[in-house]
Amino acid sequence: MLTVDQYEYIRIAHRVYGKKIREITRETGHSRNTVKKVLKNEYIGYSSRQNQPFPSLGPYLGTIDGWLVNDKDNPKKQRHTGTRIYNRLKNEKGYQGASSTVLRYVRIARQKIGISARQVFIPLDPPVGQEAEVDWGRCTAILDGIKTVLKFFCIRSKFSGKHFVRCYPCERQQALFDAHIQAFSYFGGIFPVLIYDNLTTAVQKVFVGKDRILQKEFKKFRAYYNFTSRFCTPGEGHEKGGVEGLVGYSRRNYMVPVPKAENLEDLNRMLLQECQAYGDHRISGKESSVNEMYEQEKHHLLGLPDIEFSNTQTANGKSDKYSTVIIDKNRYSVPTQYAYLKIRAVLKVDGIDLYYGNKKIASHPRLYNNNQWSLDPTHYLELIGQRPRAFASARPIKQWRKTWPSSYEQLLARFCASKGETKGIKDFILVLSLHKKYNPQDIQAAIEKALKANVSCSNAVFQILMNSLEQPTCFSSLPNWEILPTPDVSVYNQIGGAI
Repeated sequence: MLTVDQYEYIRIAHRVYGKKIREITRETGHSRNTVKKVLKNEYIGYSSRQNQPFPSLGPYLGTIDGWLVNDKDNPKKQRHTGTRIYNRLKNEKGYQGASSTVLRYVRIARQKIGISARQVFIPLDPPVGQEAEVDWGRCTAILDGIKTVLKFFCIRSKFSGKHFVRCYPCERQQALFDAHIQAFSYFGGIFPVLIYDNLTTAVQKVFVGKDRILQKEFKKFRAYYNFTSRFCTPGEGHEKGGVEGLVGYSRRNYMVPVPKAENLEDLNRMLLQECQAYGDHRISGKESSVNEMYEQEKHHLLGLPDIEFSNTQTANGKSDKYSTVIIDKNRYSVPTQYAYLKIRAVLKVDGIDLYYGNKKIASHPRLYNNNQWSLDPTHYLELIGQRPRAFASARPIKQWRKTWPSSYEQLLARFCASKGETKGIKDFILVLSLHKKYNPQDIQAAIEKALKANVSCSNAVFQILMNSLEQPTCFSSLPNWEILPTPDVSVYNQIGGAI
């Protein structure tokens, strides 16, 4: 091929020194046609071939094309890469050529077949305050010293980029609804259009195109808040690329290093601060910060209803011989006097309330795994008091003892040493029963004072607790006695004179 130096030499030789084409051809080795083209035209460099030959791949081209055509029916993440095709040709077909040749041909063949790995996108300017995108991500956090796998909810405004992130133990429907409610409160309004994947908590069945059968409860939730839901084409996550990016951004920035918190509520408080701080961020290509752009769109949002969506579910069960009721594949305790009775449960996203008739008899944190037990030890104290020998092996007490202060063990040991094991345990259970009514911190303080005062009975602990709360105890538990009039003491002299 002709270089710039050769192009320059030919033109100077002919135009300046008057050499003939035949002479220049003999000197340079180029054909007469090439020399004539140089003299007529500007230098255009190398011209690409119209058809790229692949001599070493000749016997394998049909095989490669067949694999690529079959890939059109396979999931995108399970299609052949160029490297995989090269390895298969080498191992299965005896190909001896270079990998670069295979990779170059695969790029051309993909374009020809219409399965290019890279897509082209249209630059968009989303309307102000109209659309937001929703998605879930997965992360790990350390809650109360325990490494816990969590799901985090993300919602992002398409116009301003303002976003909200919140963690949950799962992606169930109640968690989805609660996340929306928290997000609506954070934004101060509701985006008219929300864009989703085809998540099963919202979509019951997906049809070809945009038709969907929605879950009944999701339709009720959507109707209450009056937004329009739009669902992406299956496998086309780029249709909500903004929130897809937010999932990765949140994981890399808000979850690195692995966050540590006392509980889920504390973790979500930390995430909320991160979301608020992001408001000062300026997205590349934008002239204003996220918060400044949000000021333009917040007036376009739908208003919040006066009453928040209840987001509760109900279930019925019957308490068993362990005084527990099975709700959603987990066991929750009730006071032992309600064993073998029908119980109604009201399930919230973070808790569960148990009712007998219209009376609430127990509350527990919500469990989301299977075959777990949530036992409130105060539900069993009366029964354990009747069977004190079961104290050491009772599961509710064993679980409780792992968390209660050392002063409780010291008080138990003192009671048993003073009264004997059986009576000491019974008296100690009366102290534990104070948890049904009084604050645990106040009870702990009263126990520590009782230990310093070297007392050995529950009545003394109770008296110390009442004194610390500045509540009179002498008459607090007495019935309503009849108030008598003040006696006239002058009658005593009359009685003495009569004697």
